[in-house]
Amino acid sequence: MNTLKALLAGLLLLPLTAVGAVTEGQAAPGFALPSLTEEGRTVTLESLRGKVVYVDFWASWCPPCLVSFPILDEIRQEYADQGFEVLAINVDEYPEDATDFLDKKPVSYLVVRDAAGTTPEAYGVPGMPTGFLIDREGNVRKVHKGFRKSDVPKLRAEIAELLEE
Repeated sequence: MNTLKALLAGLLLLPLTAVGAVTEGQAAPGFALPSLTEEGRTVTLESLRGKVVYVDFWASWCPPCLVSFPILDEIRQEYADQGFEVLAINVDEYPEDATDFLDKKPVSYLVVRDAAGTTPEAYGVPGMPTGFLIDREGNVRKVHKGFRKSDVPKLRAEIAELLEE
């Protein structure tokens, strides 16, 4: 297991909030990252302003990510016409690991890559997956650490509430 994978796997075991972690109510840090699915495209958080966005930090080696991807895709398709978007940020060391994952779990939402790890650092991501639910003004409203099927009703309710604001 390479060093980055070992470090991130170890972070999965930490129950503590990462130092410098973005918390609910704070402005979401901006970024511009290359798309994994659309060659030559750069995606910025600012380009999604006005939408409710679920920013999902993930890695190909993350078992809960296998569960979350199809569910997040379903939720995105359900709420897209109301102004909801999912943006998945991959942190794999090798891009082919991420593209192999996407071949097995294709999604209709935006998927970008941050090989340098600056975005998860800016958000204070404690482990994979971690999701940040961002309102239309660009503020973090909810932080979701990990992913379980039992989380879905609560996540849907949070999204619906933000869409109604």
